[in-house]
Amino acid sequence: QVQLIESGGGLVQAGKSLTLSCVAPRRAFGGYTLGWFRQAPGQSREFVASIDYSGGRTNYAHSIQGRFTISRDDAKNTVYLQMNSLKPEDTAVYYCASIRTDYNSNWRVWDFWGQGTQVTVSS
Repeated sequence: QVQLIESGGGLVQAGKSLTLSCVAPRRAFGGYTLGWFRQAPGQSREFVASIDYSGGRTNYAHSIQGRFTISRDDAKNTVYLQMNSLKPEDTAVYYCASIRTDYNSNWRVWDFWGQGTQVTVSS
């Protein structure tokens, strides 16, 4: 199975910023929509953000409210999630994923996944 690799998680104070990175194999990156999901303890996995194959279309969860920005660098096979104004409720394991077709908020239909990186926001 193709796997993506996330990095950049850690402990951060509320109101601060953190950037996550995810590196994917070419066959799971070029021409794919890339996305971020997160899962808090005892909670189901939820969609956070996505960016299409061209980088020209993005989608965000309503709960983000402009605080997060997703971007991609095709030359590096890397997708990023810039997280600003972090809140304790943002604490979760963050996963990156790719899908062959279009954005879909349902994590079950995404093709490839990473192992996740922990983000903990203290108050």
